[in-house]
Amino acid sequence: MILSGTRNGEGFWREKGIGWDAVMTTGKRNGLAAVSTESGVIAALALDHRGSLVALMKGAMGSEPAASQVEEFKTVVTRRLSPLSSGVLLDQNYGRTAIQIRLRKTGLLLPYENDAYLNTHPEKLPTLIADASVRRLKEAGADCVKVLLHFTPLASEEVNNAKKAFVERIGSECRAEDIPFFLELVHYASASGPEDGKRPENRPQTVILSLAEFSRDCYAVDVLKVEFPVDLKSVEGTRSFRGAAIWRRDQALEFYQQAAAATSKPFIYLSAGVGIEEFIESLELAVESQVPFSGVLCGRAAWQDGVHAYARGGAKALEDWLDREGERNFARVIAMLKAAKPCR
Repeated sequence: MILSGTRNGEGFWREKGIGWDAVMTTGKRNGLAAVSTESGVIAALALDHRGSLVALMKGAMGSEPAASQVEEFKTVVTRRLSPLSSGVLLDQNYGRTAIQIRLRKTGLLLPYENDAYLNTHPEKLPTLIADASVRRLKEAGADCVKVLLHFTPLASEEVNNAKKAFVERIGSECRAEDIPFFLELVHYASASGPEDGKRPENRPQTVILSLAEFSRDCYAVDVLKVEFPVDLKSVEGTRSFRGAAIWRRDQALEFYQQAAAATSKPFIYLSAGVGIEEFIESLELAVESQVPFSGVLCGRAAWQDGVHAYARGGAKALEDWLDREGERNFARVIAMLKAAKPCR
């Protein structure tokens, strides 16, 4: 059996006469423990960015970075932020050195999908790294496997059936290898859906329905990595509000609750490239709405401004920026997890 989520919690299993430990296999339990704090919360750093990081560095540097520079950036960030993290998500393209230097106590998540940033298919149909398998990722040291899926319920049935089958295959593979499966869900504007498919108005529905779909046992997902159900720039009454109001703050809180109610799986939040202030405020709304989220896999919100420091002065300038701001950014995120619920 796999873990069924924090919303029902340990009491749910006791009511059913099932021991909490009995609902998870040993490998999945150990894998989640490796990327969690002692209290079972996921306080992880996301640094598996490939094409998107190259693009950020190119924009800051004015020219294409060498592969060695991308690797150096990841290594410096990992060295400084992994001591604050329960786990770190790294790729094997530019992150091999970072994988080796992270602290032993910091668990490792490895991605299984090809670089989503470079996916030009109109429906964002996902593909897997050609020379990877769950077994090989496990042998490379992964405690957990992560797959990113662009998904919207507004796409055609044909497109979504293909994506559902894709996730089912990965879930079966992770079950066979007894390793936790993290599914990252990101909405997009489907070519087969309505023209306004990525309008902010559709985001709550997309997040809620996607959570409900991939919580089904047939996918064997252990942890869902999800977007916040609303874009705070469209929420009147928030510090991040910009432009025309679509939602009120009380409506946003209700969407948080509806999204949490849609799943029985542990779920964690991703930062989706927003700045640190917006990410912190989004977490504040999660806490205020009292949803049982199990942590974060925080990426660019914590470290993206360090790209400009690296462009100005290389590794030393990046280290200085991390000392001044990067470590503080991530520490602020970790502080927001006091209200998070254990995923195991």
